[in-house]
Amino acid sequence: MFDLFRSRAKATRILLGAMLGILALSMLVYLIPGAGTSTGNSSDQVIAEIGKEPVTVQEVEGQIRNQLQNNKIPPDMADIYIPQLVDQALAGRAMAYEARQLGFQVSDADVAYVIRSLPFGGLPTDQYSQYVMQQFNMPVSEFENNLRLNAYGEALQNVALEGAVVTAADVEYAFKLQNEKIKFQYVALMAEKLGEALKPSEADLKTYFEANRNFFPLPETRDVQLIVADQAKVGETIPVSDSDVQAYYNAHQDQYRTPERVHARHILVATANKSDAEKAKLKAKAEDLLKQAKSGKDFANLAQNNSDDPGSGSKGGDLGWVVRGQMVKEFEDATFALKPSEISNVITTQYGYHIIQVLEKEQAHTKTLAEAKPEIVNALRSNSVFDKMQGLEEQARSEWAKNPQNGQQIAAKLGLQFVDLKNYRPGAPIAELGNDSQTAVAITALKKGEISQAVQAGTKLALAQVTNINPPHPAEFSEVQGQVRVTYMQMKGTTLVAEKQAKLLDLLKSNGGNLEAAGKSLGLEVKTADYFSRDGAAEGVGPARALLEAFEKPDGTIIGPVSVAGQSVVGKVVARQAPDMSKLPEQRETIVAQLKQRNAQIVAPLLQDSVMTRLIQEGKIKKHQDVINKLIARYRSS
Repeated sequence: MFDLFRSRAKATRILLGAMLGILALSMLVYLIPGAGTSTGNSSDQVIAEIGKEPVTVQEVEGQIRNQLQNNKIPPDMADIYIPQLVDQALAGRAMAYEARQLGFQVSDADVAYVIRSLPFGGLPTDQYSQYVMQQFNMPVSEFENNLRLNAYGEALQNVALEGAVVTAADVEYAFKLQNEKIKFQYVALMAEKLGEALKPSEADLKTYFEANRNFFPLPETRDVQLIVADQAKVGETIPVSDSDVQAYYNAHQDQYRTPERVHARHILVATANKSDAEKAKLKAKAEDLLKQAKSGKDFANLAQNNSDDPGSGSKGGDLGWVVRGQMVKEFEDATFALKPSEISNVITTQYGYHIIQVLEKEQAHTKTLAEAKPEIVNALRSNSVFDKMQGLEEQARSEWAKNPQNGQQIAAKLGLQFVDLKNYRPGAPIAELGNDSQTAVAITALKKGEISQAVQAGTKLALAQVTNINPPHPAEFSEVQGQVRVTYMQMKGTTLVAEKQAKLLDLLKSNGGNLEAAGKSLGLEVKTADYFSRDGAAEGVGPARALLEAFEKPDGTIIGPVSVAGQSVVGKVVARQAPDMSKLPEQRETIVAQLKQRNAQIVAPLLQDSVMTRLIQEGKIKKHQDVINKLIARYRSS
């Protein structure tokens, strides 16, 4: 919200609007150290230059990991996928380069604004760094630099879209599509329910199993032991002396100085792009809200139900702690003049009418050593914890290699976690390591008795040893009885659905589409979903998008069978509700925004491709094919 109060040039306002468009968040309190710094690189790792800026293999691989979302590239497809992924990684940087050439600027404060808008942006510095590393698998500097690059690219895209025209006819057509509603009569058949009603005997299941034994193999499994170093637990064992804390505190005094600040919340009645007549009505609305707030109505509820600030409205108007210089003058003057619990009059800014309440107020001060100590201890430990984790894992691996049967004792001696997995299926997640896939890949590659190198899994390091490999084998009935029952009932249920549907459709053809009569003759329940729109849901059926054909066909036309939400549906439209065109004005702004967003999704890849092609032709993007080939070779052999 604060950035709405900053006085900036038009281009910068466009930029920040684009940043909010990506993140849909909006609050800044302070700048996270390191925002916007680039990651290190070495000349032999440079995969391309954009202008005079090198792009390293490390940076590109970080983006490749994010795009793959832990999926692995098939080795024989590396020649195809890697060049495409490299181009995608370079495209964002090309857009940023072009934006800078056109004069756009993204300051550290702008990046910090976005960071503080993230759900995790308010974490203490050490926890924030840990979260970024765990969730995005990259250091903070690289993550924040990517935010900056994205902001540049989105700003350029936003300018390109400014000239896009959304006509009145486009808006009216979209309004009609969104607000037309139908009432739908239907019969729904579920294979699962029909199958469950069969209640097969064990003899039926055994007969089915024997006839389909090849469909029930048991895959290879592995017995695996892990020795895991957890960053949080290892960190707790690192001693930090009082003298070290004092020295750190003395060297980082500025970090613990807090300027005068207030904890405030507000209600915004926005007036952007409103006529004078509309502003008068909105001013009256703000005055009424002020009257309610001052009469004792719950301020948070008033903000949640009435504020136009997308960032703070849902939080009861809470802006968190703010300092001078973060807001436009009118808002800042009013906020810092208030006492705790005091509510302002209606404050007018270029963004609308505000009602402000100060919850707490603090004078400028410096944290005492005692106040800062927990944070300092965490910072000092974080400087050495990973080295200690690596040292412990190396020691564990050395001892484990000499004594393969003593993994549990070695882990206990070193204060590490021991995990014993029986019948582990390669590729399956390991609960103790979260959603990490690297350890699963390492386990798959091990032979019996081998010990892996230390594998990083978020904030943990893990060693793995395969103690036994259980080969795939045909299952016995007792091993897969539950699976056989489910498969049998699904198969029988699906057959019954097909049979009943065929009879239903034949009856509908012969009786002129009378669904009530056809359903009754077959003992099927006929239901009616009350009015729903294209983007809504049909009660008892599921998302309306599965029934879009019903909106296009004349009333009474038999629709289906349609598979949706685990059931097969046959039905027809029995009534239609035309849109109320008198409500178009109040939805116009939202619809225009939706249409522009749709245009953005079309324009974005075209704009990126155009910028990339031109910069390559002009020699401003130079790709090093030899480095790309080495990258391809590495993925091909992985």
